[in-house]
Amino acid sequence: MYAVKANPSPDLLRVLWDNGITHYDVASIAEVRLVATTLPGATLCFMHPVKAPEAIAEAYHTHGVRVFSLDSMEELAKIMAATDDATDLTLCVRLRVSSEHSKLSLASKFGAAPGETRELLFAARQAADALGICFHVGSQAMTPEAYAQAMERVRIAIVDAGVTVDVVDVGGGFPSSYPGMEPPPLERYFATIHRAFESLPISYSAELWAEPGRALCAEYSSVVVRVERRRGDELYINDGAYGALFDAAHLGWRFPVTLLREPDSNARDMAFSFYGPTCDDMDHMAGPFMLPADTQAGDYIEIGMLGAYGAAMRTAFNGFGSGDTVIVDDEPMVSLYTDEEIDTVPSNVVTL
Repeated sequence: MYAVKANPSPDLLRVLWDNGITHYDVASIAEVRLVATTLPGATLCFMHPVKAPEAIAEAYHTHGVRVFSLDSMEELAKIMAATDDATDLTLCVRLRVSSEHSKLSLASKFGAAPGETRELLFAARQAADALGICFHVGSQAMTPEAYAQAMERVRIAIVDAGVTVDVVDVGGGFPSSYPGMEPPPLERYFATIHRAFESLPISYSAELWAEPGRALCAEYSSVVVRVERRRGDELYINDGAYGALFDAAHLGWRFPVTLLREPDSNARDMAFSFYGPTCDDMDHMAGPFMLPADTQAGDYIEIGMLGAYGAAMRTAFNGFGSGDTVIVDDEPMVSLYTDEEIDTVPSNVVTL
């Protein structure tokens, strides 16, 4: 299932649907409504472990959602009350697992701890039509070992609780390729997960699920920005920390960049940092971003691999937030799905 939070663009949702993605991980009632409206035939799975009662009720009674995640007895009681003790639910108990192999941890906020899982799995088994176990190893997992460790945690939880499990959901975390972050081929992740899944003490008909977000959308779009000022090796651009470059500013993410100038610059590349357009000092992207040394005010730069958590994180702070979307037909700047490095000026959707 596609994790909608990574990029909720209706155009992207339709692209994914047209290419065979029929299930969607939704994390809020707004995402439930968005996907239900955009893709009426989609199967929605409400995988946020803490939900408002009215959101659960609307999802179940109005939009036909039957899959819910939880990580506490309180949430289980809330789901059952909001669905009028429904008997057709798939309930996925989220386990807390390590994020040590990922670039962005998701190990603190959600997930049942080892001492909590037995009671919760047993209670969910009694209430559910189908019982699942899910987890999230963290965003941008850089080694398949992250999933091997998490699946061992699943095995221990199943044995300890003595329940029959119908679904194992390995969550998200599947990586994309960025400068300085070149993960192994995705096939190695899949092979590791399948080996672990086959060794679990689960129902013979149990299903294996995953919730990729970044891996399905990172290559979908770029942002084209204009240089408003150059100060030494610092470029002032018209997007930034409060726009599509949240990850670059707050997580130190490096994105591939290219200077859009005709004719091409012949200057050698040098390292730049970026300042965004707002009045805030935190609107700073340290990079380094490698661009021709003669980059100057008035130039345009394409920043690639912003399909994941780019447009989804944008705000209108300081009045900066509008932009145009242009559909183009070329390759992404970096890809984990091709055997050869792509040198063309890139991306599938360019946001100006």
